Amino acid sequence: MNYRHRIRFAHHRGAIVASVIAAVLASLMIPATTQACTGVVLHAENGGTVIGRTMEFGFDIESQIAVFPAGENFTTLALDKEFEGFTYTSKYGFVGATALGLPVVVDGVNEEGLYFGGFYFNGLAKFAEVSKQNQGNAISSEELGNWILGNFATVEAVRGALNGVTVVGTPIADLGGGPAPLHYAITDASGQSVVVEYSEAGLRIYNNTVNAVTNNPSYDWMLTNLRNYIGLSDINRGAITVGNQVLKPFGQGTGMFGLPGDYSSPSRFVRAVALANTTFPAANAKDSVESAFHVMSNFDIPKGAIREADRDSKLFDYTQWIMITDTQNKILYWKAHGTQRIEKLDVGEALKSVSKATFLPLETGFQAFDRTP
Repeated sequence: MNYRHRIRFAHHRGAIVASVIAAVLASLMIPATTQACTGVVLHAENGGTVIGRTMEFGFDIESQIAVFPAGENFTTLALDKEFEGFTYTSKYGFVGATALGLPVVVDGVNEEGLYFGGFYFNGLAKFAEVSKQNQGNAISSEELGNWILGNFATVEAVRGALNGVTVVGTPIADLGGGPAPLHYAITDASGQSVVVEYSEAGLRIYNNTVNAVTNNPSYDWMLTNLRNYIGLSDINRGAITVGNQVLKPFGQGTGMFGLPGDYSSPSRFVRAVALANTTFPAANAKDSVESAFHVMSNFDIPKGAIREADRDSKLFDYTQWIMITDTQNKILYWKAHGTQRIEKLDVGEALKSVSKATFLPLETGFQAFDRTP
């Protein structure tokens, strides 16, 4: 499915006042940190699909690049001290970014071009309780990426398999003793894309119809909120006459006047939708990678722009890395906070070169190419 149409968003508040109020009240109970990840899906003219996402957190999550070849054995509920999950052997090799020193991929792609990304869904994510009755098919929320990338090639295959496992929450010390409160974006090489959420409503799988995902509230609320912005356009507005006065625009960008620029999740979602669907589609996936980096630069948060009320607090959200995934050519690109240089890994070649799980540093140190000579 291709969403290259120019968007026209309008102003319509009445129908969603209640849901807006509910979302605001919910957000008051959610900490301000670790809420700023943003993802987009870009579709090339030749059918290639490229995914871009940022990773924000309130402290350094010490990500690495993990390379897991096919045939790796995994056991779920690895962090649970009381229950044992199930063991599976991966059918597909995959590559991606880890977090918190755990051997779990939070953003990555497998050799078939299936992409997986975990996005914070704090305050709304609700998983099952593990028990002796369900431990045999239970998998923890932070482990879902390994299972999906290791076993499936398409979105439809994942959709059909999710009802066969019980996703549970396992306490993680680095997250204050709570589980990883995530929802998930999954896209395959054909361009099919979904957002998977576990909440009070149970398992919900939404077609990613607008090529974007952020955090709270739920995906269906985000789609409703877009109705507030159907007046936005990628076409500049001309002069208008008010009474006897001709008012001319100051310059470029008048079509996007009113596009929210703050870092809240609903605002980033609107901005991501606007940019993902108005950026000129590239001829192929390789060229889409460049476009994706330009789009994601709009969500690169510097240190200090988001922080708690205590201005001396060392807890502040910032963009730790930007990951771009070419699902057609199976190449992973990234730009880390401390490096700023674009680096890449060919998934197929990387998998050929390893016989067991291998971890590479994501950060390689800041360098600048000296053009003086």
